[in-house]
Amino acid sequence: MFECQGGRVQLHYCLTVLSGLLESLFFTGITFGWASLVFVLKKDGYFAGYCINATRAEDQYVSIDCRGQDEHLSWVMSVATIANTLTRLPIGYVFDRCGTTVARLIAVCFYTTGTLLITLSRAETSVLLYPATACLVIAGTTLYITNVQVANLFDTYRSTIINVYNGAYDSSAAVFLIIKLLHEKGVSLHSCFFFLTFCSIFQLLRTFLLMPKRHIPYPLPDTYTYGVSCPSTRRERIEEKENDKEDQELDVKRNKDDKTAEAETSALHLLKKPLVEPKQEEVSFRSCVMSWLFLWHLLWVVTSLLCQFLYLSLVNPMLTRLANNDQTLVSHYTNVFAITQLCAVLLSPLNGLIMDRHKHKPHKPLTQGETKREADLSSLPLALSLNSVQCFLFCVCFTCPVLPLQYLTFILQVVNSAFFYAGHQAFISTAFPMQHFGKLSGLVMTLSSVVLFLQFPIQYVIQHQLQGDPLYVNVGLTVLSLLTFIHPVHVSLYCKKLTKRRKTKEANGHGSAKC
Repeated sequence: MFECQGGRVQLHYCLTVLSGLLESLFFTGITFGWASLVFVLKKDGYFAGYCINATRAEDQYVSIDCRGQDEHLSWVMSVATIANTLTRLPIGYVFDRCGTTVARLIAVCFYTTGTLLITLSRAETSVLLYPATACLVIAGTTLYITNVQVANLFDTYRSTIINVYNGAYDSSAAVFLIIKLLHEKGVSLHSCFFFLTFCSIFQLLRTFLLMPKRHIPYPLPDTYTYGVSCPSTRRERIEEKENDKEDQELDVKRNKDDKTAEAETSALHLLKKPLVEPKQEEVSFRSCVMSWLFLWHLLWVVTSLLCQFLYLSLVNPMLTRLANNDQTLVSHYTNVFAITQLCAVLLSPLNGLIMDRHKHKPHKPLTQGETKREADLSSLPLALSLNSVQCFLFCVCFTCPVLPLQYLTFILQVVNSAFFYAGHQAFISTAFPMQHFGKLSGLVMTLSSVVLFLQFPIQYVIQHQLQGDPLYVNVGLTVLSLLTFIHPVHVSLYCKKLTKRRKTKEANGHGSAKC
């Protein structure tokens, strides 16, 4: 890392954090703005072949029924989200096994492929949207995963930085809003995505200059370095090594002069304190997966994702139905939704401050015997509970078929999404060892894909059995969202159990290590 400037907060740290924020804002979660892009795709005639003429029996009025077009555009987003969750485990394994550089290069390849496919697509080749959108979602999520570790550079604000990155991840939905506004000014969809393709150069430069080849450890060692180093820093390291060699030679000469005194001193030192501290047993990946912490967290993630993704895939047809097919009104609400998503980066630090609140209390050391993990874990139930409340209120609002109420729905969706993704990453990185972070985070998303497959039958039922009215489905999702309250309650009970064990000295360190 750069050590050109003095002080604890060094130049390279700041460049890494700021460039990661820019990357998250413009490249990671752009598919969250799908509602804005759908508006453009409809104007350009994508899947327009599925629109049919419909005649009303009572007055023989002929209208265009585009439910088939809406269905396919919803499927594009659903396929992309499922592909993303299915690939999270292998990508997490690659990230843990091969390091940051390899994972980011894979992400750049996916990103470039996705933008090029949309650039080359036309209304006649609308099917290209399926692999293109899937590539964009996978690339954005992979970049976000590699950026989460940047928070390890600042321990005091670790959860806050994770939340800020997550807010930027959500706010990058505004990229599709910009494309929509440019399209209304006459700029073609293909020109916009051709420009986005060239932006992958920024991702490559950041990969090699401002990110580590492997990982950023936590806690961060005092002498940890990564990326490009200053020439002066290299010279200082060479001089330090030469001085160390000279000191070692002098020590050898002195040791030869007085071997007996050294032996006596070493023996006395061994009686007072062992030379090597006993190593703690490594926590196995299997024990983490089989723990109740992981299983309840999985339920929390699956439920939240199903509510979020089903809403995102259906928001455009829902607005069209509530606005009585008034495209001007639909465009207005779509713009409001995208602008609201842009505010996620401003709201996300709130969740991080809640998680890091115990670190900002002055002169409050850890209780005797209390581990750093226990202290960090005890601050999570409040944030997880707030997320569950937001998820429930969000489901209640989009269940009510009132168009003006959707303003509140947009706000709750953005806040809930910001709290959810940051809470998920912060919980995995706090509750489990960092060497399993990529695999555990990926496994959660991969297992979630099994449930996300329900989007297809649900969308089919809405379009063909319920005539486009998702009221009954939304009521079911609202009831299902109550399951998310189990996770924060369990984490709170788990923290109390750890405290009780510590106070009664039941945890004596024997046996295999478990999560």
